Amino acid sequence: MARVTVEDCVDKVENRFELVLLASHRARMISSGSPLTIDRDNDKNPVCALREIAEETVSPEDLKEDLIHSLQKFVEVDEPEAETAPMVPSDPQQLQINAVDDSEVEFDSITEEDLLKGLEGLVPPERSDDY
Repeated sequence: MARVTVEDCVDKVENRFELVLLASHRARMISSGSPLTIDRDNDKNPVCALREIAEETVSPEDLKEDLIHSLQKFVEVDEPEAETAPMVPSDPQQLQINAVDDSEVEFDSITEEDLLKGLEGLVPPERSDDY
């Protein structure tokens, strides 16, 4: 295949706009070091990307998923479920035993001026060769 045209790729990716998006994304991947699935034949990255799509050595669906993933700003991460909380006893006497007396809780208060004076007195740690 000496020359790649859009017609060679349109039967693989029906929408020409989507073809341009996928080929440009694949060309960027090649530029960033992704291995080629075809011989380069002294072609530039966009031509190699189109040739890969035309010869079906890369899947357009995989390219589309990778393109969507690269454009996402927020990627939802599956985090493990938190441990279940212990059961609340239904016995009223048991609830009174576990209750916390809020009247004994004390809070320290500091004025903004005292906080700023304290911060001014702080000295940064000395630099060491370990950093």
